[in-house]
Amino acid sequence: MSIPPTPHRARKRFGQNFLHDSGIINRIVGAIHPLPKEQLVEIGPGQGALTGLLVASGCQLDVIELDRDLAPNLLATYGNSPGFTLHSADALKFDFAQLAAKRGSLRVVGNLPYNISTPLIFKLLENASLIQDMHFMLQLEVVNRLAASPGSKNWGRLGIMTQYHCRVEKLFEVPPTAFKPAPKVQSAIVRLEPRSESPWPVCEEAILRQVVQASFAQRRKTLRNNLKGIIDAPELEALGIDPGCRAETLELPQFIEIANATHGKS
Repeated sequence: MSIPPTPHRARKRFGQNFLHDSGIINRIVGAIHPLPKEQLVEIGPGQGALTGLLVASGCQLDVIELDRDLAPNLLATYGNSPGFTLHSADALKFDFAQLAAKRGSLRVVGNLPYNISTPLIFKLLENASLIQDMHFMLQLEVVNRLAASPGSKNWGRLGIMTQYHCRVEKLFEVPPTAFKPAPKVQSAIVRLEPRSESPWPVCEEAILRQVVQASFAQRRKTLRNNLKGIIDAPELEALGIDPGCRAETLELPQFIEIANATHGKS
């Protein structure tokens, strides 16, 4: 299906960069591999670059678009397609739990605006139990943070909390020339698959978030300094963790051990 034409101009305040490269579009939809009757949610359909191929798959497609000027074109093009529903809403405020109650397990896709990508991912992680998988176009820097490993400069709060909930796979990079207008940054496609069962000991997620956030509050400082008031040096040593090391050297299970050790403290 061809991409519907539109005179709409990209708006900076919505972080809009419209995908137009048909080769990249086909590759993204191929990675998603939508099937008939599946419940897909597309965040930020824009001019419908991905929407047409998703609709053609026969899936149940709910699209969430904040820019009301784009809604008429989307409805005119896909409004009569079986299973297509448009939500004129802010994805950061959207009730994914209510949608999942109606539709069942969701598959979430989208070319996410760079200015909301991190808070939106955290919001979706809160609903991870309702989601089968997620495929996103993001700024390359964000994808590298999501897929980071301990010891790298990209290892931090975003990657740790995402990997706590999901398996993360960086699929491929997308050049600025694939968009109109072309952004000043490189992009990439990432797949996030929520874990059906956690491979780590059960912990209080709110405490884990607190520990991770505090650990990286000042990246150049040691755990002894960043975690002061949360856990002391002897307690870290008892866990086999050097209080003099920096947070970026710790693996996810070690953050979970710290969270479990602090559980129940006032």
